[in-house]
Amino acid sequence: MMKDLFDRYYENKGPLGKWAELAEGYFVFPKLEGPISNRMHFKGKEVITWSVNDYLGLANHPEVRKVDAEAAAEYGSAYPMGARMMSGHTDLHEQLERELAQFVMKESAYLLNFGYQGILSTIDTLVGKDDVIVYDVDAHACVVDGVRLHLGKRFTYKHNDIESLEKNIQRAQKVAEQTGGGILVISEGVFGMRGEQGKLKEIAALKGKYKFRFLVDDAHGFGTLGKNGAGAGIEQGIQNEIDVYFATFAKSMASTGAFIAADKEIIDYLRYNMRSQMFAKSLQMQLVKGALKRLDMVRSQPEFKAKLWENVNALQNGLKANGFDIGKTQSCVTPVYLKGSIPEAMALVKDLRENHGIFCSIVVYPVIPKGLILLRLIPTASHTLEDVNETIEGFASIREKLENGTYKRISQVFLAAVK
Repeated sequence: MMKDLFDRYYENKGPLGKWAELAEGYFVFPKLEGPISNRMHFKGKEVITWSVNDYLGLANHPEVRKVDAEAAAEYGSAYPMGARMMSGHTDLHEQLERELAQFVMKESAYLLNFGYQGILSTIDTLVGKDDVIVYDVDAHACVVDGVRLHLGKRFTYKHNDIESLEKNIQRAQKVAEQTGGGILVISEGVFGMRGEQGKLKEIAALKGKYKFRFLVDDAHGFGTLGKNGAGAGIEQGIQNEIDVYFATFAKSMASTGAFIAADKEIIDYLRYNMRSQMFAKSLQMQLVKGALKRLDMVRSQPEFKAKLWENVNALQNGLKANGFDIGKTQSCVTPVYLKGSIPEAMALVKDLRENHGIFCSIVVYPVIPKGLILLRLIPTASHTLEDVNETIEGFASIREKLENGTYKRISQVFLAAVK
């Protein structure tokens, strides 16, 4: 019997949605207030903020704010109007693209309006129905959604497992030989949950054995890794082997927008065929001028990156010294793995925020396996060693309560609320 399309939305809210009434406004969709910084306000209280991807601390830098304000005053928030191909193209868009390409050591670059939409649309444009995609199973949702648009075959390989990757390239090769298509391999420069760098060097080495093109989403590596922050490919010494390089402005650049960089012919193809850019309004001038300023600061002021890594090392070494499991992170992303249920995670996080003044992101099933709690911390150049020490002390307290069953008892309140 036919159903109303919306029936399932009333019957099943999904693994996270079922907690919405209890969690919304606190555990999900929380409201951090005040200037973006190491300390902000949540529910009227000051908290050490480990949930903002402002890696280099540029969001409220006075020079950045000045350029943003001047650009807004000069151009407003509308200019230029229209898509780049029609009426939204300017000299400053071209200048930013040239400088970005030079910075990441590629021949050409193309601006994108958003990171999520940008990588999704890049994947969609690069492949046709006869082509095959091979991608890391832990790739970000934007990559997964880009792959979902693909009308041809796609295979996942085990996270950062080169043996698994090679087996799947072999599978892809058999398909491509039948269809007459090509192969696109996708990895991230830094995996945003675990903090591990993608095994870009090992993947690139396979290009001598198999015929494929290599796309890297370097959202978390751009600005934080490599010489002057030019990314994970530079860090690992294989930037030339990355065929299409992607990065967003939403992390180290503390803004909105993104870019792709590659050989000129590839970028030209994408410029004329990427539907999300062809039919969308151009990135407004305030963001373009702001990005030019931010890029100049990233390039010319290495002290931002140096301070970031001072804080990263202090936090990660301090957590490890106190017996916390931070996985295999090789980046600024700092995961702390604990064992517990979703209700226990809620009790734990509430304690952290209310009694220790620590605000970090909480990740639970279905993003990670059941029974695990991942507390994800993002150190920035704005943090202080005092922030680090207070946080480690707070984490020691919540671990003890998790292990002695305090949170399990408190969690019964949460369980009763959703029954």
